[in-house]
Amino acid sequence: MTSTAVRAYTYRWVVLLAFMAVIFVNQVLWITFASITGPAAAFYGVSDLAIAALALSFMVVYIVVSIPASWVIDTYGLRVGVGIGAVLTGAFGLLRGFAGDNYTTVLIAQIGVAVAQPFLLNAITTVAARWFPIEERATASGLGTLSMYAGQVTALALTPFLVRASSIPTMLMIYGVAAVIGSLIFLLFARERPLTPASAAGADDRALVFDGIKLALRRRDFQLTLLIFFIGLGVFNGVITWIEDIVRPRGFTPIESGLVGALMVGAGVFGALVLPTLSDRNRRRVPYIVLALAASTLGLAGITFAQQYGALLAGAALMGFFLLAAGPIGFQYGAEVTYPAPEGTTNGLLLMIGQVSGILFILAMDAFKVPATGSMTPSLLVLIGLMAMGALLSTRLRESRMIREVKD
Repeated sequence: MTSTAVRAYTYRWVVLLAFMAVIFVNQVLWITFASITGPAAAFYGVSDLAIAALALSFMVVYIVVSIPASWVIDTYGLRVGVGIGAVLTGAFGLLRGFAGDNYTTVLIAQIGVAVAQPFLLNAITTVAARWFPIEERATASGLGTLSMYAGQVTALALTPFLVRASSIPTMLMIYGVAAVIGSLIFLLFARERPLTPASAAGADDRALVFDGIKLALRRRDFQLTLLIFFIGLGVFNGVITWIEDIVRPRGFTPIESGLVGALMVGAGVFGALVLPTLSDRNRRRVPYIVLALAASTLGLAGITFAQQYGALLAGAALMGFFLLAAGPIGFQYGAEVTYPAPEGTTNGLLLMIGQVSGILFILAMDAFKVPATGSMTPSLLVLIGLMAMGALLSTRLRESRMIREVKD
């Protein structure tokens, strides 16, 4: 007789680490050029906006591919869905390395890597639901999201040093080899699901994908969560994409801008470990979302107004710790308040709305630069106002029934 006993297998951590490896390299490839915008534009003979388009392509492609990727994940499972993302990441990451001295070919390869992204990111809550009991799921989602941030911080901090020590094509080849390794780790070690469920029977029965979309969009708390992600993820995408342009008018170098971005994301890595764990322990989501948005608004103000490098770093650390920690808690909250909508579907909707706002914010920040100095302060002031609005909206969220009903 097949056992239906609930059990949390130790191998769940192997699956999670393999999943994290491929997300890590995918995000390295996404944000590669953010801290070397000026030098890269000079190397390829293109504008700053053309270099920003290498990151922007991920957001555009995500909007198109997100729902099909969620359908594949929820219909065919993790091995197929995330496996597609892993293969695309490795193949196009390596192609980008071979084509490193040609902007057009690099852009084409970047688009290939961008197609992989939703197959990876949309599966974060699915991995948590398949392999982890509910009281560990925000932690598992936090670790999955942490791998995103770790990839970003690695690229932001390491890229300027690699370029200074070698060249842009060499740097791209190094990242291409790393992409192949990360993809192979997932393909070799990931498994579809444990032999017995990690939660009570029926707790993870989910609706069909398109029914799940309709169900999710009718939920008032999920509608508010979408608005909050539109603001928060859009602000993060805008600031991280333009980090060098933001600090360049104040006299900071590409290496210094890379360290600012790296500290912002690095603090987010720490935050993604701390806040989701506290959320699981206290079985509360909403207070942590409110705290994260309010505190990250103060950090964004620091980035906007700081003239001294130390103050700039402090603002980046504050914003990163809280804003990026809000992500995994928000993903898990969205999955809980929309049950029985599929986790991959709700995850994808939240990420997709952030890509839409990211595109809008990135283009607007470039369009409204101060012509004489290149300053982005006017745009940053608007973003501060939006973040404050997001913090206020988050106070209207209600705890999910699923987390409230968990028993000791």
